[in-house]
Amino acid sequence: MNTATTAATELAALKTKLKATWMSGDFDKIAQVIWDDGAEFIARLQLKPGARLLDVACGSGNLAFAAARAGAVVTGQDIATNLLETARARAQAEGVTIQFDENDAEALPYADAAFDEVVTMFGAMFAPRPERIAAEFARVCRKGGRIAMANWTPEGFIGEVFKTTAKHVPPPPAALMPSPLLWGNEATVRERLGQSFTNIRCTRRTLDFAFPMPVPEAVEYFRAWYGPMLRAFAALDEAGQAALRREQEELWQKHNQAKDGTTSIAAEYLEVIATRA
Repeated sequence: MNTATTAATELAALKTKLKATWMSGDFDKIAQVIWDDGAEFIARLQLKPGARLLDVACGSGNLAFAAARAGAVVTGQDIATNLLETARARAQAEGVTIQFDENDAEALPYADAAFDEVVTMFGAMFAPRPERIAAEFARVCRKGGRIAMANWTPEGFIGEVFKTTAKHVPPPPAALMPSPLLWGNEATVRERLGQSFTNIRCTRRTLDFAFPMPVPEAVEYFRAWYGPMLRAFAALDEAGQAALRREQEELWQKHNQAKDGTTSIAAEYLEVIATRA
């Protein structure tokens, strides 16, 4: 088997694993915690009525619903079948018109310049080939249109959660999948987007990662419903699970700002807004 064939086989296996990871648990249970933050993200864009908007790696629709209610014509795409089913059911129940498609963010089945706005919140950053994401964003966004991303930063709380987990369950090799957290690094973002986008604005923001329960229960909630964490725990034996849980609880407690027995953590992300050149 030659090098190219081996690389293609490894990538296909990784994508299968990533899809299974995001279909594990129920990300909608996590998405609901930051639902209002998605609406605020969209509100800052001040979308024009009728704008054609693509929500990449939309999950259960945090950005898609907010954009539709702002008057945009919205398409959402994701690899996770179950999350799309949740989004479609919610749209039907709430009488909101959104097209939700199952496809690969690295090979979008949409025409060139099909959208005025391309957005993603903690989604496209987890695709394995960032160069493909940048290229697809540029291809489907019309000239003069915008892209907007919300990406966890390496230094922020979620960045620390991932790093703590990686000590116990190593991530894929960087050659196959660079760290998703690099999308939260301004210099990296400018390098990746600079050829096709102008007026790149990067703003550090925080959202309140709040759970109505103490830290140990919040960590368990996260473990149960957040696919990457669920899969990480499943990869460990009993002793490894105990060690990972202990370190996660220590990390969450260190960042917890609540004093009433609940959990409230300021989680930093990088907001990226750029214009298609």
